[in-house]
Amino acid sequence: MGHTADPDDRLSRIFGALADPTRRDIVARLTDGDATLSELGTSYGVSLQAVSKHLKVLEEAGLVSRSRDAQRRPAHLEAEVLGLMTKWIERYRRRAEERYRRLDGVLAAMEKELDEGAAS
Repeated sequence: MGHTADPDDRLSRIFGALADPTRRDIVARLTDGDATLSELGTSYGVSLQAVSKHLKVLEEAGLVSRSRDAQRRPAHLEAEVLGLMTKWIERYRRRAEERYRRLDGVLAAMEKELDEGAAS
């Protein structure tokens, strides 16, 4: 019986896949368009087998899909996954900004109290 993956587990796989700089670069390259293993492999000082393993990790994380186009198997960036990451990051960014705004308010009130105390 299949089930939907917990979104946090999915994010863990996504961020885990992106922990490697070569995989981040592959994702960046795929933002320009689909590419085959051979096309991707020319940019890295590693074997095609190593690039293939990187693609497999990205596929398992849901960041990349591969289709069969005649003899080619181009890798395709799944942009909606980037949206999922952005949504998660944005939620926590907003929370952090709100905390900083509250802290700014507290600091301003403290500064005002100090200024008033020094003036009296």
